[in-house]
Amino acid sequence: MSKIVQMILSGMFFTFILDFFLFLGIKQNYIDPHNINVYYNILFADHQSLILFIIFTFFIGYVVMYLGGKIALFVVGSLFLLSASTLLPPVGSYVGEQILMQKNTSIHTDKFSYHGDLLYSGRKNIYFYDYELKKVIILNKNKIKGNNA
Repeated sequence: MSKIVQMILSGMFFTFILDFFLFLGIKQNYIDPHNINVYYNILFADHQSLILFIIFTFFIGYVVMYLGGKIALFVVGSLFLLSASTLLPPVGSYVGEQILMQKNTSIHTDKFSYHGDLLYSGRKNIYFYDYELKKVIILNKNKIKGNNA
């Protein structure tokens, strides 16, 4: 029983490290260049996939505890390099777009309609690049009809 608990805790530890670098790369290379005002902790917490976290926790924990040695070093090292690669601007920007951006979207408020790319949907505001205005606008989620965001 203690080996299973140790496997889960080891997997959680390594998965948190991988997630840290993944979201750090997204923050540096997608969020910051678009001037989106969101703290790293909120970005991390709001976009964490519990299902993927559990899967990686068990997978990495199993590899570390039961495969051991060079195989564990290779698997965890490879996953670390993939996660840390988001620190490279083109990779971090691409991953951020895939996770956070909704392209070619329409949003309607009481007074206006906007058409463009939803860059980020936060807790209170959305950051939206409007094709017609050719700039990023910040919209309050409470003012959006149907709350598309």
